[in-house]
Amino acid sequence: MNLKRIVHQAFFVLIWRYPTRIASAFRKILLRCMGMKIGKGTLVSSVIINWPHQVAVGTNSTLERDVIIKIPGMWQPGTSVFIGNDTIIAKGCEINITHGLTIGNDCLISAGTRIFDHNHGSEAGQLMRLQKCPGSPVVIGNDVWIGSDTVILKGVIVGDGAIVAAGSVLTKSVPPMEIWGGIPAKRIGGRDKV
Repeated sequence: MNLKRIVHQAFFVLIWRYPTRIASAFRKILLRCMGMKIGKGTLVSSVIINWPHQVAVGTNSTLERDVIIKIPGMWQPGTSVFIGNDTIIAKGCEINITHGLTIGNDCLISAGTRIFDHNHGSEAGQLMRLQKCPGSPVVIGNDVWIGSDTVILKGVIVGDGAIVAAGSVLTKSVPPMEIWGGIPAKRIGGRDKV
């Protein structure tokens, strides 16, 4: 191994890996003090969470930079957002939840994904911003890969082992082991066992 390679590796470890892990440890302490449940080995980058006590994250998961978890409304007891073990929520994802979200184990939620479990009311004669927000929980199963910049809307259930193509808009539930894509998303293939 040459000296240049050793210097590059040492630089990476000292400048990137350790400061990131140290910052994550302090962030986890702060979030736990505010009631968030965070499993062992989970990394938490600079995230924005308005009600941390309503979020639970399993072990060895990762919440990357600029993830937003917004739970509109006043303070409520209990947990609304469950994120499983060994799951990655990539940079710039937005989770906007009023009814509930469950993400399983071993999931890959790619950068820029948006998850909404509610709509705004749209009845005539009353301001939309003052109307109730109808909605229903979103459930993402185990071993799911959601491509970047996907939008997942209220009531959608993504089955175990499913894949959603980048840039899709999910308005319907995805059965297990299927590949969906498009706007609105539809079945484009399956994950056949070999």
